[in-house]
Amino acid sequence: MTAYKHLGFEVQDHVATLTLNNPSARNALSSDMRLEIEDAMTRIRKDDQVRAVILTGAEGHFCAGGDIRNMSTSPRDPATWRQSMSRLHDNLMPLMTLDRPLIAAVDGVAYGAGFSFALMADFVLATPRARFCMSFLRIGLVPDCAAFHTLPRIVGVQRAKELMLSAREVKADEALQLGIVMELHAPEQLMARAQALGASMAHASPVAVSLIKRTLATVGGADLSGLLEMEATAQGVAGSTDAHRQAVQRFLNKEPAAFQWPQKV
Repeated sequence: MTAYKHLGFEVQDHVATLTLNNPSARNALSSDMRLEIEDAMTRIRKDDQVRAVILTGAEGHFCAGGDIRNMSTSPRDPATWRQSMSRLHDNLMPLMTLDRPLIAAVDGVAYGAGFSFALMADFVLATPRARFCMSFLRIGLVPDCAAFHTLPRIVGVQRAKELMLSAREVKADEALQLGIVMELHAPEQLMARAQALGASMAHASPVAVSLIKRTLATVGGADLSGLLEMEATAQGVAGSTDAHRQAVQRFLNKEPAAFQWPQKV
């Protein structure tokens, strides 16, 4: 089996487990990790013996989002940003359109693209210490990795606006109430529960499972491809602004973000 640098990959009892593995950066999504996810998912889709996939993170965190340190050196023109987003979509499309159940096992932070990754899953399991955040606006960007498609379908448009425009943190118990998380489990029980759910799918009709997922994807009339095109264009514009550049510099300087959602009194 291929060994990846930033991605754990194993198959047990017809369940493939992908572990985002960049713990020094809380498993932030790097370009190498994106390519490894695409390669692993391509292999999974060709393997009929894999009946479910678990996505999780190493060493107490799910995913902190994109690697902001790399953003400080990225080209600033909209066309280059848009091309980068299109490559990201190509990397992740096998995960977004998987015809088998995808289970996210979330511990610790799921920020930015990490939150978007969790939303791609059919079932989200989390620990009480899990924290979710659409943090994009804090660095002058728009949500990506299909969040415009997934989040409103789960929480409704009004709540999606609030979560995207506030960039506030959602703790595990609230995420459960909002329907983002399906079940909460103690950290030591999280992976066992995810594995049990995945293994159970080995006894379900793979054709019926695929048809259920494909049919549900059309509910609401949302066009994933169209939304991804809009997302890429919007991120290209947002990423080329001074507001984004200044927000990234504040982050690198360990300064508070200029944009702060007010706390409830």
